[in-house]
Amino acid sequence: MRPNTIVKLSILSCLAIGIGGCGSSDTPPLGSVSGVVTFNEEPLANAEVVFQPKKGRASLGVTDSDGNYSLDYTGTVNGALIGSHHVMITSAVQPFSDESGEGKDRKGRPEILPDRYHSKSTLKADVKAGSNTIDFGLSSKE
Repeated sequence: MRPNTIVKLSILSCLAIGIGGCGSSDTPPLGSVSGVVTFNEEPLANAEVVFQPKKGRASLGVTDSDGNYSLDYTGTVNGALIGSHHVMITSAVQPFSDESGEGKDRKGRPEILPDRYHSKSTLKADVKAGSNTIDFGLSSKE
């Protein structure tokens, strides 16, 4: 076979199996993670959910008004590393005001969750390949 033919066949093979299958990827194996966070049986809105593996990059999500979250590994890649994670959930929201005085001001909110869910978190989760639904039912009671 001529060298040009080999190059063309390599390119066609990559296109046939999809761009993601061609070459090396800098993204480690991930599982998609989503779920619902409740506090005292009510949806917890605007809470930050962090999954921190023993080694590697943490994944982050923010709950919506119904307590739903999904994790992002990077700004453009969804998911979390496969394996065990230490989980931290915080409800504190820092106030935000545009320096120029324009735009929306965001009112702050103090932390309403017990320390055992954030600074002294005892929460754990295991992420597997594929889709993971991991809900957190938090309570003010011990």
